[in-house]
Amino acid sequence: MKEAEQVNDQSSKQTSEHPLKKVAMSNAAKQKRYRDKQKERGLQEMRGYLSPEAKECYQLISEQTNWSDSVILSNAVRLTYAAYKNGQVGLLNSWLKNNKL
Repeated sequence: MKEAEQVNDQSSKQTSEHPLKKVAMSNAAKQKRYRDKQKERGLQEMRGYLSPEAKECYQLISEQTNWSDSVILSNAVRLTYAAYKNGQVGLLNSWLKNNKL
């Protein structure tokens, strides 16, 4: 009996000395946690595809400014809104077409 008690005593010491390992999060869980944190910060994710013309513009802006994708996208939306509020969307679109951008 004493032997069994010693084994049980040793195993209980091991579990108290070595806490359980944390369970690794799946990639999907990590992504969800990241998106949730971004939403809590008031940020919104936008997705889309760039036309060949827009991709060329993106590359030039990225090289010249060293801005991140988020900054480029945020500024593009803000500039488009400014053109809209000032009645300049038509002028902006015609300039883009005339310059084949």
